[in-house]
Amino acid sequence: MLKPGAIWAVGAMSGTSLDGVDAALLRTDGVWIEEFGRHAYRPYSDPERTVLRAGLGLWPGDPGVEAVAELVETAHAEVLSDFSEAELVGFHGQTLAHEPRDRGTHQAGSGAVLAEVLGRPVVWDFRSADVRMGGQGAPLAPYFHFAAARWAGLRAPVAFLNLGGVGNVTWVDPAQPGPEVQGAVLAFDTGPANAPLDDLMRARLGGERDEGGALAARGRVDETMIAAFLQHPYFFRIPPKSLDRNDFHDLLSAVAELSDADAAATLTAACAAAVARGAEHFPRPPNVVYVTGGGRLNQTMMVMLAQRLGCDVAPVEDIGLNGDMLEAQAFAYLAVRVARGLSTSGPSTTGVAAQVGGGQISRPPADI
Repeated sequence: MLKPGAIWAVGAMSGTSLDGVDAALLRTDGVWIEEFGRHAYRPYSDPERTVLRAGLGLWPGDPGVEAVAELVETAHAEVLSDFSEAELVGFHGQTLAHEPRDRGTHQAGSGAVLAEVLGRPVVWDFRSADVRMGGQGAPLAPYFHFAAARWAGLRAPVAFLNLGGVGNVTWVDPAQPGPEVQGAVLAFDTGPANAPLDDLMRARLGGERDEGGALAARGRVDETMIAAFLQHPYFFRIPPKSLDRNDFHDLLSAVAELSDADAAATLTAACAAAVARGAEHFPRPPNVVYVTGGGRLNQTMMVMLAQRLGCDVAPVEDIGLNGDMLEAQAFAYLAVRVARGLSTSGPSTTGVAAQVGGGQISRPPADI
């Protein structure tokens, strides 16, 4: 049983970019953010990434899933064991497959295993309840984004754009009384973000990413390809809506005949164009789009976003947030909301019919 008021919780996130595990402390009562704490990062090794990539697209029971789950649990246990001051752990797991309208959603890794190893309660499986009730199960950070906007003292509408493997955006009106209120938030996946570009760099040049957007900066965007890309049925769906990492798997084929620099520029522009198309759904134009995730470090991406959005674009560090740790902090926040019986998603974030408090809580054997 959690004590009343704010507590220290630690959240952990391993995203679709497969770079490693982020872990971050947050002090919150599940409504207000009181304080951001320390954080840590545990990178995946090249052999570990190979195991994780082999698991992409797999579902529970498929061959190879157990190896991925064991790796995810081990890596998370290593980094989370250093946060003994946290009373509660938020564990997202590693998304291997996400088909909310068909087979559901699958995050590898067991919170029950981590609870036993860490000796503390673990909140996990955040997405399944939302999907069972007809929601997309993603994105899950919007209620945290609302709290972060409040913490930063913002009053006018803004957007938080997370550019990981897939892009997702939360439009926030912090003047509303809470994130559950109609008109307070709107969230959805924008389209592919870093994943196609990272795959290109890996396939052609043996690298992990286009550092700083240096390669794309030397290239020319194939606007004909961008126009064709924007005809994908996903862009004509009304949000909320969500994607799997591989839903735009044909993008690499579309740039196969381009030079390395032109291909990188075109894939970077595809991400920016998808965000701009998504922004057409915002209730009102945001004052600023604050970018988090690895994409904010790609200067070519940031320039293209500003050009296509027609508004100010800035890294979340401009308002005192940590763009590397925002998603880990979000799952610390959501863990406390689950433990307090508060909702974690709703009609304007995942399309679920009503407010949903996702997640299950696993407690260490001594607490059962």
